[in-house]
Amino acid sequence: MSYTQFSVLLLLLAALLCSFAEAREPFACDPRNGVTRNLPFCRVSLPIQERARDLVGRLTLQEKIRLLVNNAIDVPRLGIKGYEWWSEALHGVSNVGPGTKFGGSFPGATSFPQVITTAASFNASLWEEIGRVVSDEARAMYNGGMAGLTYWSPNVNIFRDPRWGRGQETPGEDPAVAAKYAAAYVRGLQGNAGERLKVAACCKHYTAYDLDHWGSIDRFHFNARVSKQDLEDTYDIPFKACVVEGNVASVMCSYNQVNGKPTCADPHLLRDTIRGDWKLNGYIVSDCDSVGVFYDEQHYTATPEEAAAVAIKAGLDLDCGPFLAIHTEAAIRGGKLTEADVNGALMNTISVQMRLGMFDGEPSAHPYGNLGPRDVCTPAHQQLALEAARQGIVLLQNRGPALPLSTSRHRTIAVIGPNSDVTETMIGNYAGVACGYTTPLQGIGRYARTIHQAGCSDVACRDDQQFGAAVAAARQADATVLVMGLDQSIEAEFRDRVDILLPGRQQELVSKVAMASRGPTVLVLMSGGPIDVSFAKNDPRIAAIIWVGYPGQAGGAAIADVLFGRTNPGGKLPVTWYPQSYLRKAPMTNMAMRAIPSRGYPGRTYRFYNGPVVFPFGHGLSYSSFAHSLAQAPTTVSVSLASLQTIKNSTMVSSGAIRVSHANCNTQALGFHIDVKNTGTMDGSHTLLLFSTPPPGTWSPNKRLLAFEKVHVAAGSQERVRFDVHVCKHLSVVDHFGIHRIPMGEHHFHIGDLKHSISLQATLEEIKSK
Repeated sequence: MSYTQFSVLLLLLAALLCSFAEAREPFACDPRNGVTRNLPFCRVSLPIQERARDLVGRLTLQEKIRLLVNNAIDVPRLGIKGYEWWSEALHGVSNVGPGTKFGGSFPGATSFPQVITTAASFNASLWEEIGRVVSDEARAMYNGGMAGLTYWSPNVNIFRDPRWGRGQETPGEDPAVAAKYAAAYVRGLQGNAGERLKVAACCKHYTAYDLDHWGSIDRFHFNARVSKQDLEDTYDIPFKACVVEGNVASVMCSYNQVNGKPTCADPHLLRDTIRGDWKLNGYIVSDCDSVGVFYDEQHYTATPEEAAAVAIKAGLDLDCGPFLAIHTEAAIRGGKLTEADVNGALMNTISVQMRLGMFDGEPSAHPYGNLGPRDVCTPAHQQLALEAARQGIVLLQNRGPALPLSTSRHRTIAVIGPNSDVTETMIGNYAGVACGYTTPLQGIGRYARTIHQAGCSDVACRDDQQFGAAVAAARQADATVLVMGLDQSIEAEFRDRVDILLPGRQQELVSKVAMASRGPTVLVLMSGGPIDVSFAKNDPRIAAIIWVGYPGQAGGAAIADVLFGRTNPGGKLPVTWYPQSYLRKAPMTNMAMRAIPSRGYPGRTYRFYNGPVVFPFGHGLSYSSFAHSLAQAPTTVSVSLASLQTIKNSTMVSSGAIRVSHANCNTQALGFHIDVKNTGTMDGSHTLLLFSTPPPGTWSPNKRLLAFEKVHVAAGSQERVRFDVHVCKHLSVVDHFGIHRIPMGEHHFHIGDLKHSISLQATLEEIKSK
């Protein structure tokens, strides 16, 4: 053999070895292992519960305990490799968490817009499609040995307070939107193969978790005092949808206490509600070191053994952190916990691993075993990231209208601001390594010549040293685009905002540039949370205002497409934009949703707050105009009682509301048929938001969103949209005791400027017939 032939052989051998190294070895049940391949837990033909029970029965107590934590040990004698449970996929495969890493054949993954931006699309099919793409890339990386299959996403907490640093991770302030997002994204991640899972999603952080670090209070020490009413009609709604509608494989309990009990130690929340009432088919995991937090920081138990016992008995199955691995055996030896309790927890975690195919032998035999590097950052995936960013952009104001800009009249654009040429800022938090970036400056540069000045060295904008150059640029250009806002230095995990104004001297920069600009001035805001930009809204020199959230890897291209009219904006705000004065009346620690006028407490979100706003929930303009007309809807509906026994309580009808449990809820849905006409000159997508206002009463919100639908309507044409309204689900309200009741009387419905009323009447025909 010649030296050249030998060298070629070595190269081929090295390539072969690299391919083996990158491939995912079987997690368990390797068909080459004669010891384990015929054991019951390796038989794919058996029911998963039977397989899991067989495996748990073969483990020693010490092995069991080391499987209760996120960095689970290997069990060589049973052919089981170690496994890291903690991976994240909030809006793309992330390297936050030790379960996923980038490099080699997987240098990056598609980074979609941050969740708050995607929520602004109000497009449930888009949410599910993003989940499907993310799980394709996650499976590909798992097959290549670079990721796990258990992803602790999505975050479905209600964005209750505008200062919350993690509000960017959520679908916004409305429970109905958050619920629909939760179920759609989970379905996209987990696939539709029945009990089998593509990846395992996890809805977090259960429950009433929306304070990280505000003043002297942090999430590790916060006791959220929440009424039964608010838990039932606000905080728990998205989590219930995750489990009941999305069939999520996991729920994560939060750091905070709720009414004096740590959520990870509360059997009512975990064992009774998530697993009992909602029938979770999966596992419950702690937020990282939550068990240690409620022992060390909250001093909820006297000993660490008691903490371990309380958590597992409450229904916790997996600990992110070492606490259960260290203290569970002592808890069992001390009689505070039984091995059967540990077995129950392991049944829940191992069953999920089996549903993922991790005990099926060769990964290549799995339905997703053929996914690999070619399935990550594909052109189609990156195009979806661009489309998601376009759909999430919200046009807040458009005087004139000044937008869209014209490539013939606006040939030179001054692009100014600390967020005008950013990359990582666009993907927000809990992100990975993007496939690539198009910054706002680059995107605008595809349409026109640009003059770029940052104006501030960063979003903190502490001085005005660069203001002069920015003003000079605006004087030279045909139009000016200011890309301002926030980043993770202002709003982030463990960093709540101190106010909701533009940071530092950004406002001063915007006003000075707008005064000098010889063409239209457009303010583009990049942020997760709302910003009080009343100054810009009221400044006639600022022609347009656009909010883009954190728009993902293709954010700059999407911004430019909207500015120049290639895309007709159709996003709507998923949160209320409050004035700065709101903060003085609403401490972050006050969890009440409803206003308390006697105490000056204003209430929260559009459902319960009636005060002034900068921009309301659901606000968003288009380059076109749309008209609604009601094609069909009922005017009177009879609510029949489930049985005669139910009206023996004399207050049931006299109180003006019927318990949902006493009503016949199997009646046909009420059909609302709405015609939407595009009366403008540009094709566009329009979101219909169906709100209802129940009869007056102390239980009722001001109004609430029942349903929403996004529809594309060509210029001059008309489309019909149908909403199905279910009386028991959509027209009931929650009383002070957390009980759902259906108010009788006039219910008012609103879609834009379209209004309609339906009269609900209780029928007592059963009584009369007797």
